[in-house]
Amino acid sequence: MIERGRIPLAWHLRVTLIASMLAVGLKAQQPLDISTIVHGVDASVKNRIDHLAAYTVTEHYAVFRGKDETHPAAEMLVKTTYRKQQGKSYEIISQSGSTFWRNEVLATLLDNEKHMSLPRTVEAALINSANYEMTLDTTAREQLNGRDCLVLDINPRRTSQFLFKGKVWVDARDYSIVLLKGRASKSAFFLASAAEVTRQYEEVSGLPMATHAQATSVSSLLGQTVVKIDYTNYHVDLVTGG
Repeated sequence: MIERGRIPLAWHLRVTLIASMLAVGLKAQQPLDISTIVHGVDASVKNRIDHLAAYTVTEHYAVFRGKDETHPAAEMLVKTTYRKQQGKSYEIISQSGSTFWRNEVLATLLDNEKHMSLPRTVEAALINSANYEMTLDTTAREQLNGRDCLVLDINPRRTSQFLFKGKVWVDARDYSIVLLKGRASKSAFFLASAAEVTRQYEEVSGLPMATHAQATSVSSLLGQTVVKIDYTNYHVDLVTGG
């Protein structure tokens, strides 16, 4: 026989549980606040700049011509070193293939990356609200590699080969960058159109670091050129103290 008073208590607990679940559901469905998201992206980018002291990484570059993305026209293996107060420097470990594509495309790309990483210029290339207007994409949320991401449309505030018009996916938890897709607002190579760029990031030592990039450009003279970059063997040093 059920004791008196047990049923009302069980009923109360059940109602409380259901109400809590509904509250969580309603909270999850609340409209996303773009100002909060943009502030979060800015904070995440600043956190990376503030805490990244140095790193080394192995970068493999491959140039593909036309529709053939199996046989590279040129390749280069590079050890990249970044230091906070100096920017990037490069050591070419090996290279093969066309001298033209190595000198005119890959060497130009390395020079641009080096220039972009300098302390006096790095701020102008950051993915933040100082360099971009950011709005929520029509697909505001998307899962990428098991991560809940917010999708933003980004428009550069000025014309630059280091800025892109396109989309950026940021982690919904900490607003760190997960994926960038866009077209450079200015071509970095005088013989080709502004590149369509994809850049993927993963957390390394708690900071978002590039793991793969691809740039596709088209020229009436040279046709289609695809450059793929894979980043491996990161060794990251963080700022200590302070």
